[in-house]
Amino acid sequence: MGVCRPDSIPEAAARLQAFVENGRHGQMAWMGERMGWRGDPANLWPDARSVVMLAEPYSPEFDPLDLLNHTDKAAISVYAMNRDYHDVVKKKLKRLGRWLIDQKPSEIKVFVDTAPVMEKPLAAVAGLGWQGKHTNLVGRDLGNWVFLGAIFTTLDLPIDKSGHDNCGSCRACLDICPTDAFPAPYQLDARRCISYLTIEHKGPVAADLREKMGNRIYGCDDCLAACPWNKFAVTASEAKYHARPDLISPDLAELSGLDDTGFRARFSGSPIKRIGRDRFVRNVLYAIGNSNNAALKPAAMALCEDADAAVCDAARWAVGRLSN
Repeated sequence: MGVCRPDSIPEAAARLQAFVENGRHGQMAWMGERMGWRGDPANLWPDARSVVMLAEPYSPEFDPLDLLNHTDKAAISVYAMNRDYHDVVKKKLKRLGRWLIDQKPSEIKVFVDTAPVMEKPLAAVAGLGWQGKHTNLVGRDLGNWVFLGAIFTTLDLPIDKSGHDNCGSCRACLDICPTDAFPAPYQLDARRCISYLTIEHKGPVAADLREKMGNRIYGCDDCLAACPWNKFAVTASEAKYHARPDLISPDLAELSGLDDTGFRARFSGSPIKRIGRDRFVRNVLYAIGNSNNAALKPAAMALCEDADAAVCDAARWAVGRLSN
């Protein structure tokens, strides 16, 4: 944990403005909304005097990059292999917040990626680490497999020393990106990021990017997995962050056959549920098309007349790829 002031990231507003003006937020229109709150946390709740930033590790027990070698299987981002972290972290923040109020009467608000709060810059200035060249938080004693949460409080707490950038000349996270989503170190173009494409992007994905998605059907961990600071990563102690066995390399053919009811049942309580069956199956079909496995062609053919236009397009694309 670390503490900072709500007004401690004055550079954030200009960076956010440039990000949106360059169109790098893609279809995430909400990034351009409430920019006054997002760019300056002091505007979010003027009564707040301190921000307590907390990090909790979800470090995997395996190398996520190994999943990419099994092209007839699906690769799911580590953070989505079990319960939705929003629910788990928020409950912990509320418990901690109640404890804080018991110590000294005050008011609090808790956030975990659920409001216009720029958690990563705040965590860096609170001393938890620094924003690496892949724009994610990296900590010397944490690595970069962490969930972040924020407690805004009316208490005037002692602040911590800001984190120091220790990336040096390393480019591991930039060089491993399959879609070249980093225009420069410390900059991300979400429109080329596989996490964005599989989760936020609606409709068909550009053909040149589909080929680079491989078997990644929900999120992408390449830049996180490549960070050498992970040798110091703390082991995840929360059982709800440990991967469900059925979500480690599940069969693409099986996943492609999920209807809406089956999808909801399979991913109940999972963050994957929020993208819906259609976008999920679209992603699975891109993976099938990239599999180079003709045995998966029938699974794609079965969806060429799906009710969803993006699923139809993905199915026909996959059939064409496997036919060649």
